Amino acid sequence: MTLVSTGGRSLAVGPLPNFRITPPSWRRPAPPSLKTPRAAIVESRPVKIAHAARDNASNGNGALVLVSGGGGAGSGGGGGGSQSEDIQAEARAMARAADAPIFTPELIANKYGRRPIEVLRRTIEILIAIVSFGLKLWLDERNGVFDQNKRVRAAELRQIFTRLGPTFVKLGQGLSTRPDICPPEYLEELTELQDDLPTFPDEEAFACIERELGVSLDSIYSTISPSPIAAASLGQVYKAQLKNSGQTVAVKVQRPGIEKAIGLDFYLVRGIGGLINKYVDFITSDVVALIDEFAYRVYQELNYVQEGQNARRFKKLYADNEEILVPDIFWEYTSGKVLTMEWVEGVKLNQQEAIEGQGLKVLDLVNTGIQCSLRQLLEYGYFHADPHPGNLLATPEGKLAFLDFGMMSETPEEARYAIIGHVVHLVNRDYEAMAQDYYALKFLSTDVDVTPIVPALQNFFDDALDYTVSELNFKTLVDGLGAVFYQYPFNVPAYYALILRSLTVLEGLALYADPNFKVLAASYPYFAKRLLTDPNPYLRDALVELLFKDGRFRWKRLENLLKQGRQDRDFSARDALQPVLKLLLAPDGEELRRLVVKEAVYVSEAVVLTSVVDTYNSIPAMLRPPILYGNGRGPLTMSDAELLRTREFRDLVVRVWGLLRTSEDFDPALLQPILQVLQQPEARSLGGRVIGGVTQRLAARFLQQVLRTPPPVPTS
Repeated sequence: MTLVSTGGRSLAVGPLPNFRITPPSWRRPAPPSLKTPRAAIVESRPVKIAHAARDNASNGNGALVLVSGGGGAGSGGGGGGSQSEDIQAEARAMARAADAPIFTPELIANKYGRRPIEVLRRTIEILIAIVSFGLKLWLDERNGVFDQNKRVRAAELRQIFTRLGPTFVKLGQGLSTRPDICPPEYLEELTELQDDLPTFPDEEAFACIERELGVSLDSIYSTISPSPIAAASLGQVYKAQLKNSGQTVAVKVQRPGIEKAIGLDFYLVRGIGGLINKYVDFITSDVVALIDEFAYRVYQELNYVQEGQNARRFKKLYADNEEILVPDIFWEYTSGKVLTMEWVEGVKLNQQEAIEGQGLKVLDLVNTGIQCSLRQLLEYGYFHADPHPGNLLATPEGKLAFLDFGMMSETPEEARYAIIGHVVHLVNRDYEAMAQDYYALKFLSTDVDVTPIVPALQNFFDDALDYTVSELNFKTLVDGLGAVFYQYPFNVPAYYALILRSLTVLEGLALYADPNFKVLAASYPYFAKRLLTDPNPYLRDALVELLFKDGRFRWKRLENLLKQGRQDRDFSARDALQPVLKLLLAPDGEELRRLVVKEAVYVSEAVVLTSVVDTYNSIPAMLRPPILYGNGRGPLTMSDAELLRTREFRDLVVRVWGLLRTSEDFDPALLQPILQVLQQPEARSLGGRVIGGVTQRLAARFLQQVLRTPPPVPTS
């Protein structure tokens, strides 16, 4: 059983049958340089080829750094060409996509502003469909048959979205991943929108391939499926075998007239967005800007060469994780409307029984997806903005395969660190700092006073944070923040809306397998690891802010961070130690050094005092000398409560050290660079201050012990 994706939709199919070439029942005039197109469904024996070289390309700015080898992203199409041939193959693909449509508000307005009848006809079509469906729901509720008719209404809604076209299909795909929004009957029906849409004629698809690539089908493929194995909103997919290499590939072909259908819908939606901006006061975000960002991403999906370049960049950044699979792109057989990629076998991530039947666990795969998404959002900032079940496959080897790279987006670098800092401020309940974060996130202009926002944040998060991390879910926080955003002049950037879409979709996928799954709990180890190991100055300051409060070091918080951070596969004890020391010994670190000296004195004192008490208690009672006036309470002037607190403090510090020492990559040799750092003048001064502080506190305790009044002798 295999799966392939088109526009992020995947479908199970059986093995590809072998057929002899048969003359097609259709004909079209062929260009002089082309043969008459033929349905290339032939009987052939695959040619054994070497594995494709992994792509080594893309830094995101369009520059190509390619390796030679066939079949890979950036290759000339599986022929094992040289590096220059690979570059030329991609250049030819780009040339074939030179006339790919692009989105600009001006072009859309100019194009459809002159077609009032067409716009009116489409508006009426949409209104009739939506109003009639809403009326049926109202009648069901009034007649008491709302629940009984859910299945029927869900099927009708799927048919409405399908009939209204690609824009509404994408809306339905988004709803199909939200079991917390849609009833199960609707989820089941809308899931079909991911890969089970009506197809367009195969004759048009085959003609498009020949027209786009400039060669006949039987010169490219030794076999190709007679009909699409999956169909989605923007195109449909055929399974084929390349003639020159025997490589099995997926061939995605764009629907004819797709740009016209999408363009008209976005023109209408932009008009509605303009009315919302003008007349709806409680929505403070620029709705038109959000629509434009989404439209821009959808139009990028119409350029399959751009999608191939997105896949290459995504693979370069994230496929170093052995649990992630990204298919290779075959540039020689790719154009603006035809995309040829490596065939991926697997099962959609929401098909729990099929996945578990292969001995895999859905939640393990979802966690892999969440960790990869966090890297996308907060490390490199380049993220997959459409991770619905059709775009995420579980391979038989247990890997998570990402498909469909048409809709991608980027998080600005400043915003990445601001998001992590925002989480720190949330954990600390520092609502004033949270409000200030919205400047860095570009949610508020700098002339907006955030003072009134602080109480609103406090009112919501004080209740939300009463739950444990494992009890919070992402949707709860999004809904709560949304309520705050509506009350104040927030302008949510378009990239942030796509981040929310990405994370809510992943949480929705997890809810299929476990209704109690919480994406925030799964994300916490990543945040802990970043805070503990990232040398970025912003994050180092955030860590200090998290660990120190009211002049005291919060060892429990550090213990929790270490426990969570160790759960991340990339956690390094070495990285957690050295950046902290560098920050501590920096020229501008005097305030931090003062806090550390103070805490080091407390730690040293706790170790010494508890050691003295433990040593005293280890002596048999009959042999214990009458130390200092024969105090029956022990060797020190400490109450039982104070002694208990001191022991707990010492044990906590020991546990923290144990967490570091037992980390997988911990080695005593790792301390050598630290010793080198400690030889710096600032470090020697720091050590002297600690010793001096400990000496003073112990001397004070000793004097208190010596000078205290002897206990009275009881009389008869």
